[in-house]
Amino acid sequence: MSRILVAEDEKDIRELIAFTLRFAGFDVILATNGAEAIEVAAAEKPDLILMDVRMPKMSGYEACRRLKENPQTALLPVVFLSAKGQDSEIQQGLESGAEEYILKPFAPDELIQQVRDILNRHAQRATKG
Repeated sequence: MSRILVAEDEKDIRELIAFTLRFAGFDVILATNGAEAIEVAAAEKPDLILMDVRMPKMSGYEACRRLKENPQTALLPVVFLSAKGQDSEIQQGLESGAEEYILKPFAPDELIQQVRDILNRHAQRATKG
C-alpha cells in the first residue's frame, strides 16, 4: 500500500483529501504546514507528498526546495495542490522540484487517478534507475 503525506493547512481540505485517498486504499499521513511536512517526510518516508502552496510557517515551495536538498528526502515525488493556476505559479512550483501541479478544486476521482499515475511513473523510473 502506497503511503501519501498530505500537507495542507486548511482542515476541511486536508480531511477531504485524506478521506478520498484512504477510500482509494492509500495509507495517509497528515501535516498542517511546510515545516511539519519536512519533519514528517524525513521520519515517515512516504511514497508521495501532496502539498499546498500557501501554508503558515513555510510555503510549499520552500518546503519542497528543502526536501530536495536533503539526501534522505530528495527522491520523494512532491505534487503541489493550489487554487493559484497562473503560469508563473506553476513554473515556480516545478522549479522548486515538484513533479506535478494539481489545481483546486479537483474531483476526488481525478485526484486518485493522478496520484496513481504519478506513483506508477515514479516506480518505473526507480526500477530503471
